[in-house]
Amino acid sequence: MMLRRALAALLAWAWLSPALAAAPAGKPAWVPSDIDLPVHQVGPHSYYVEGRLEEASRANEGFIANAGFVITGDGVVVFDTLGSPALGDRLIQEIRKLTDQPIRRVVISHYHADHFYGIPAFCRIGAQIWADTRAHLYLNSQEAAERLAQRKQLIGPWLGADFSLPLPDRWLDTPTGFKMGGVSFSLRHIGPAHSPEDMAMLVEPDGVLYSGDVVYAGRVPFIGDADTRTWLKAIDQLLAIPARVMVPGHGPASLHPRADAQLTRAYLVFLRQQMGTAVSNLVPFDEAYQQVDWSRFEAEPTFGVANRRNAYNVYLQMEQESLAH
Repeated sequence: MMLRRALAALLAWAWLSPALAAAPAGKPAWVPSDIDLPVHQVGPHSYYVEGRLEEASRANEGFIANAGFVITGDGVVVFDTLGSPALGDRLIQEIRKLTDQPIRRVVISHYHADHFYGIPAFCRIGAQIWADTRAHLYLNSQEAAERLAQRKQLIGPWLGADFSLPLPDRWLDTPTGFKMGGVSFSLRHIGPAHSPEDMAMLVEPDGVLYSGDVVYAGRVPFIGDADTRTWLKAIDQLLAIPARVMVPGHGPASLHPRADAQLTRAYLVFLRQQMGTAVSNLVPFDEAYQQVDWSRFEAEPTFGVANRRNAYNVYLQMEQESLAH
């Protein structure tokens, strides 16, 4: 494992070092995007673009997640890079409408396609990429390879023919604070929750908390192989951070973080209760799924495409938990 991490760090330095990517070299390898990226200001320094509450598709070019940026007196910090290099370029264009400060640093909330595939666009302009070291688990997984193949088929032109999973410049393994242009930032590992490496960023003077996918707003979460038991604990950990505004990984920003985190919490609790009861009663999944009254959540965007997969993954989880006792 130590050898693997050392190799990954070496590759990250060689591929994505700001010294090597200080200026764009020629035309980008991806097709440009002109998709609309609505920008919202949520603090004196803090902004975000709001992704569509949909599953990734060719029509939306994979623009289904939020990304944030913070303009300081000495540069810009970006939180997540969206779902393709082309979308990353669009985000840079929106930032440039507001400031000519250099984009110095990018913090990745977690290594899921809709949040980090835009990294190459920021490497071209010399930004330094930071991510939590637990993302190694994803990068070395079959899931990562399958998602990459799926996205290439779905939004290949905006990825570019040579796109591969980009690495950060710096792996973080402890809570980290830094200042830029008089603005203080706090980075905290939250979880494991939605992913093992979930990281949140607090912009301290603004009281703005970028939560990543620990919290969803306006749609049901994507669960995948996440541990829902620890995810619920992570929500409490996140809400203990004092914040005036919370920008979730998906959906609109919240002025009432505790109240607006309830959809994510309630959905996870409901899935665990329903699937846990089915497992305890030895009810097969298909039968259990048909028996559940889903009306509480079925009006939420993405329910139709995500809920059955979510329920099945939680069913398997509850089986594993029951065997562990």
